[in-house]
Amino acid sequence: MESSLRVLVVEDDVSLAQSIVQGLRDASFDVALCNDGEGASRRMQQGTFDLVILDLMLPGKSGEVLLDEWHNRYNIPIIVLTARTELADRLRCFELGAVDYLPKPFWMEELLIRIRTRLRIQEEKPSREIKWADVVVNLDARTVRRNRDELELTRSEFNVLSYLLERKGRAVSRSQIADSALTVGEARSPRTVDGYIARLRTKLGEVAGGCIETVWGIGYRFTPCEKPDASET
Repeated sequence: MESSLRVLVVEDDVSLAQSIVQGLRDASFDVALCNDGEGASRRMQQGTFDLVILDLMLPGKSGEVLLDEWHNRYNIPIIVLTARTELADRLRCFELGAVDYLPKPFWMEELLIRIRTRLRIQEEKPSREIKWADVVVNLDARTVRRNRDELELTRSEFNVLSYLLERKGRAVSRSQIADSALTVGEARSPRTVDGYIARLRTKLGEVAGGCIETVWGIGYRFTPCEKPDASET
């Protein structure tokens, strides 16, 4: 099982980072390494990972900043690995979305057990699927199917769609969508959000796409609709 699982290690101590990477590879994990916050941010946008091991004190963006950025964008368990052991630091990381917190120094065996436990919990969680009209969205697998055919959505298109789906029936502003769904460094103007909505409506089709409603003066709202009868299509 573990040979197909990818772990991102974000650690600026070169010697420690190499030891963690080697330990994970010896346990048959596929490992990527970043030594600074900016690099980690870019790597998360470019790749797909099953779990992240994150130091807090990093050059560039700190671990706390990365946790804050990643919390609503990626459904990935993050284990904080740090020399900071104060209760306030632990609580802050959990508030920002970390699933575990391991202080340094640590045993590699304990880290591996914590990783396996978190990945097992992820696997046992029921798949989150949302169905409406002729579309099925799996929020965990990040897949969208229309009439059983998989649609190709960009990362930001899927983020925008999932943000709306998880707030079914609620009107959300363009700025809320931009702040929570668009990637770091991407333009976040109202027109950018409007462009994503237009492309989503086109890809989802007239019926399913029409369930993404425009709320004038505010933004958008997802209201699920039924699949049309065959006699009407």
